[in-house]
Amino acid sequence: MTMILSDQDMREMMKKGKIKIEPLEDDQIGGASVDLTLSDQWYFFKNKYLGKKAVDLSKVPFQEAFEMKKAKTIELMPQQMCLAKTVEKITLAGDIMGKLEGRSRFARMGLIIHITSALVQPGSSNHQVLEIVNLAPFPIKIHSGMRISQVLFEQLKTNTKKPYAKFGQIARKQ
Repeated sequence: MTMILSDQDMREMMKKGKIKIEPLEDDQIGGASVDLTLSDQWYFFKNKYLGKKAVDLSKVPFQEAFEMKKAKTIELMPQQMCLAKTVEKITLAGDIMGKLEGRSRFARMGLIIHITSALVQPGSSNHQVLEIVNLAPFPIKIHSGMRISQVLFEQLKTNTKKPYAKFGQIARKQ
């Protein structure tokens, strides 16, 4: 049986070294989640993939389709998507997993913070990458330093035999 961690549980796990979040301010810790902050690294689709013929996802890895831009502020047009990294690096023990969530104040303005990759695998040690999409009918500005996402943690009944830092393919190096 898994258990979602409260603020007290998260602090206890942090003291034990089972959850590490660097950097972390005390006011980022909520009742059952930790706010995550946007860095100044944004990833946008390369121009050659915009408005072109269909892209075969079995042949084009996402790393090839995006290019990185450093900026304090970006503007997302309606229906536009970008990837963004968190400032915080999350390191989890083999019996702890995380789940990324958007924050309601941004969702209510039409901003999706992650599309489907909400799972922070047990044994991870990396910065989180968010898939951000503007569903609003107007452009939206977002800034590095915004607390745009949150992560909650669950304790697993047993340790994983496949900690992500050892067995993961892509996100290990973030």
